[in-house]
Amino acid sequence: AGQHQNGFITTQGGSLLCSKIIHLISQNYPQVKSEVSKVLHECEQRMYKSVAFPAIGTGQAGLSSAKVADEMLDAIVEFARQKSVQHLQTIKIVIFQTNMLTDFYESMKKIEDSDSSTTESWLSMFKSFFWGRKQSSEKKISMILEKKVNIVTFQICGKSREKVAATEAWIKDLILKEQFESIIPLEAIENFDETQFAILEDLQRGKQVNIEILSELSPPQIKISGISRDVCSVSLEVQEMVKKIKSSEEEQFKAELLYNLVEWRYLGSNDSFVAFDKLTNMQLEHAKMAGKPYLNVTIKKKNYKVDLKARRATDDQGNTKILQRVAKDEGK
Repeated sequence: AGQHQNGFITTQGGSLLCSKIIHLISQNYPQVKSEVSKVLHECEQRMYKSVAFPAIGTGQAGLSSAKVADEMLDAIVEFARQKSVQHLQTIKIVIFQTNMLTDFYESMKKIEDSDSSTTESWLSMFKSFFWGRKQSSEKKISMILEKKVNIVTFQICGKSREKVAATEAWIKDLILKEQFESIIPLEAIENFDETQFAILEDLQRGKQVNIEILSELSPPQIKISGISRDVCSVSLEVQEMVKKIKSSEEEQFKAELLYNLVEWRYLGSNDSFVAFDKLTNMQLEHAKMAGKPYLNVTIKKKNYKVDLKARRATDDQGNTKILQRVAKDEGK
């Protein structure tokens, strides 16, 4: 037995590959936008993670696919804008008639072009519902960066089943020969931020590759698959990015160790000494140990030239700051 709600009935999924089915109870000419909105809020309230819609109203109701596309997408955009949405992560519209694809595509383009000043913020949310929301890198789960795949359909006709099968096998063999996969160890996944993920998305968008981050493995890995020439070039760029991250990690580690031994400070505006950041602290100490007379540093976004012997920092206007070097010798 189904659960009767206002405007729809919810039943079990039965033999379909879903847990629940929501049956809409509507008039001959359904209000598509309001019905889609009702279902989305019901899914969020029941903490469902995904939902799939048909092109509502294009069957017996006889509504045009263009009108249905506009109303369905409007409802989804309004839903995606709501900050209270926490559970529903994926929204799909299943279209069986190929002629309807153009109408839904044009509707999406209209929404995208309607207000270029605000499109980027809500469109990213809108896309996340269709392709699934990306998980934060802090959550150590497998993830695939957003990728829009263009599907190509081959229709093979022949004199016999054997010839069709042989042609199909030949096409598959050609495709497989062009495919390649590269695995890169990624121990630095915890230090990935929005900048690194943006670089990966740009690489994936500009090349014929899929980039998958397998962060649940030990060590984590980046899997790059696609056309062999693009996989090779993207792999080199990713390896260079990982190398820079590792180098930065090593510098931070060395700076942390040195900071426990020596601390460089400058005299602040309230006549108290202020510690340099740990990387600058390391640069100053290394310059002193190397016998360098001067070093350029930044203090509060202003450039200074440090006289290491006199321990003074001078900016471009001739203003000076007194420097202090404190040895943290806890053993004495």
